[in-house]
Amino acid sequence: MILEAVYLFIKPELANQFEADFAKASQYISAIEGYLGHRLEKCVEVENKYLLLVDWNTLEDHTIGFRTSEAYLEWKKILHHYYEPFPIVEHFETVFENKK
Repeated sequence: MILEAVYLFIKPELANQFEADFAKASQYISAIEGYLGHRLEKCVEVENKYLLLVDWNTLEDHTIGFRTSEAYLEWKKILHHYYEPFPIVEHFETVFENKK
């Protein structure tokens, strides 16, 4: 499994609308083969900062499957105008995990 992690900085005056549109846009990412789940976290200390975490089966499911799809174009149309600056996307593999 691959974890995609993205810090999103949203234009402060648009945070509420971003959250509503994010819920709408979620249908597009969740329809992609290899998608396993996602969640959006809101930072407690920084008002306009969010963390998007997406679980993918493989890196290519995100970088090729999603990013080259019609669904990505819809996602982009709904969400990309909220970001300032544009986010950096990183991918991670689990090295160690301990859950209770």
